[in-house]
Parts: sequence; structure tokens; C-alpha cells
Amino acid sequence: MAILVVAGHDGKTVRANVANAVAAASQMGSDIHVLVAGSNAGEAAKSAAAIAGVAKVLQAEDAAYANWLAEDIAPLVVKLAPNYSHIVLAADSLGKNVAPRVAALLDVAQVSEAIKVVSPDTFVRPIYAGNAMATVQTTDKIKVVTIRPTNFKAGAGGGPGSNPAAIEQIGGEGSKGLSSYVGAELSKSERPELTSAKIVISGGRGLASGENFKMLETLADAMGAGLGASRAAVDAGYVPNDYQVGQTGKVVAPDLYIAIGISGAIQHLAGMKDSKTIVAINKDEEAPIFQVADYGIVGDLFQIVPELTAAVSKK
Repeated sequence: MAILVVAGHDGKTVRANVANAVAAASQMGSDIHVLVAGSNAGEAAKSAAAIAGVAKVLQAEDAAYANWLAEDIAPLVVKLAPNYSHIVLAADSLGKNVAPRVAALLDVAQVSEAIKVVSPDTFVRPIYAGNAMATVQTTDKIKVVTIRPTNFKAGAGGGPGSNPAAIEQIGGEGSKGLSSYVGAELSKSERPELTSAKIVISGGRGLASGENFKMLETLADAMGAGLGASRAAVDAGYVPNDYQVGQTGKVVAPDLYIAIGISGAIQHLAGMKDSKTIVAINKDEEAPIFQVADYGIVGDLFQIVPELTAAVSKK
């Protein structure tokens, strides 16, 4: 049977992690369909059709899907589910909201945050904050799986393709009346989004205040990097919640991760230890972050960061 990937989008293009989800789905089977639900989502459907490996795009147009309320999206996915062996979503805010509802309505077990596909029914997923890997097998007829995008290399996609997949228009299910959209407060930044940035600079409690995070902002701007933070820094009110990297925040795997003033609690390491190169700056030489770092500097960040910024700016 075919595999259904549920795609998040902004109305114009699907999220970058949809291509990662398609890459993961291609290891479960070959006939991959992508669901793009929304209101006036034609451009997003076209971007999904351009992703390598996609055989068909299902475009569900309904005013109820304009703001991606999980209470309305999940019944649509459940209606389509009998035609598929797998329902696959990226393990982002959307996937973590929709997938459990779909699994509950289908009365199946969900496989969460898979990092490897062993076979169509067997997956590897992290447990204990990434300190152990569990190989799990599901015998459910329909398998609901969320995948960690950073562990699956995305194919081409997100723009016009030479051989786009066919787009099929399907009807919506309408609003179920279980929730309503009130509004959203969106933070805007010229910096790269954390989960897609090639370089990420994160600060921790060692920064001592939100005002001191401006040092990291200057360095991030000089390097074209995304800016993140540990949970301790977020809880202390230094930066907003959407900066958080870790088990209960965002999972990142950039080419370069620079941890500044971060001790390296297990929950933070779970969100960044797959980064290709890790640099740590901390005054405590016993800090756990140095156990995963490729390069470490033991010293005063308030002296080191300005020096590093000056050196980068000269380049």
C-alpha cells in the first residue's frame, strides 16, 4: 500500500522538513503521497509535488484548514488512512500535535521521533533523552510514525520541479467545532530558522542576563547563524521560548554548533549532540558539554565572545 506524508506549510511552500519526511517514508515503501490541507494552498501543493520521491499530492481545500487546527486536520487524515500502510509526519510542533490524535482515533500505537527505519514495521528511536536507542516493531495495520528530520537527508524539493507529481483535489471535512483560531504572535528575525540553520550559536545561564545575549546576537549576525538557548536561559527569562534547544525544545543538527555558557545538561545534549562540529565555551572545565564537544575553550565568555566576534568580522 501507499504511504501518506502529512505536510505542514505556510500557504506558499511546504515546510523544509517535509522533504526529510518523504526521505524517511521512501525507506518504508515506494508509493508516497503527500497531503497538503489548507485554504488557498495551491502554491504549497505545487512545492510538495516538486519533492523528489513524491508520486501524488492530495490537496484538501477547506476554510477549516486555514490555520492548521489539529482537531480539524486529524479527522481528515483518519478518513484517508485506510488507503495507506503508513502515516508519516515530521516531529515538529505540527506533527507532535496531529499524530497523537490520528493514532488515538485509529486505535493504534504511535512510533515517535524515529531516527532510523530498519524495515517497514521496525524503527529506531531515542529514549532516556537520547542516552539509549530503542528498536521498536509495530504490528498495527496502519502505522503512525513521526520522524526526526535531522536524521534523514532530504531530497530536492520546495520549488518548481522538472517532473512534478500529480496534484489531486480532494474535499475537506469541514470544522469539527472542537477548537477555534484566536490569533498568533509570531517572532520575526533576519537570522536563519534554528532547525534549518547550518550554524547555530546557543547561550546558557552563564550569560547571566538577557542583556548579555546581545553579544551572541552580534556574533550570530557576523556568522550568519541561528540563535538558540538552553532551557535554563529560557526559564530565567533571558530569551523567548522559541530559542530553546533541547529535549523539550528544538532538535538541531547544524554543521557547526557553538555552545556558550552552557553546562550541558542531558536535556540540552539531546537536542544538539548530532551536530557535525560542536564548539563549547565555558569557564568550568568539568562541564558536561565538553564531553560531546569537538573543540572546547575554558575561559571567561565575556572576554572570549567579543574577541571571537572581532575575528569573525575581520573575515
